Amino acid sequence: MEKGRKEGAVALLERQLTQRFGTLPQAARNKLAKAGAAQLESWSDALLEARSLKQILG
Repeated sequence: MEKGRKEGAVALLERQLTQRFGTLPQAARNKLAKAGAAQLESWSDALLEARSLKQILG
């Protein structure tokens, strides 16, 4: 069940990042896939104010 939640969070965040910043580089998609739940939540919060993908994913 936890795996399904993480996959859903990754998919949602990837979609939001793509809408905001355009096509994501493979490195960014890999980083999202490897992130834990707390990190995904932190990046989701950062999306609201970030001006670039780099500000979110570092």
